[in-house]
Amino acid sequence: MSTQKSGPEAPVGRIDRILAFTALTLAALSVICFFAIIIGSATGMDQASFSEGVWPVVAAIPLWGLPLAFVMIIALLVMSFVRKGRAARRS
Repeated sequence: MSTQKSGPEAPVGRIDRILAFTALTLAALSVICFFAIIIGSATGMDQASFSEGVWPVVAAIPLWGLPLAFVMIIALLVMSFVRKGRAARRS
C-alpha cells in the first residue's frame, strides 16, 4: 500500500459545495418526478389529466433538471481540476 497522496490538497470552496448539493438535489428531484409520471401513467391517467394541475411542472422538472444537473457536475469537475492544478503549481 502506498502512503503517498495523489496530489496536493486544495481547500474546497463554498461555491463547490453549493454546486455539488444543488446538482445532487436537482438530479434526485428529477428522478422522483420521472417515477411520478411513470406511476401516474400506470394508474390509468389520460393525457388530459397530465395537462392540468401540478403535472406540467412535474413533467418539466426532468426535462430541464437532468441536463442542468449534468452541466453543473461538469462545471464542478472543471473547477476541481483548475483548483488542484493551481495548488500543484504553488507547491
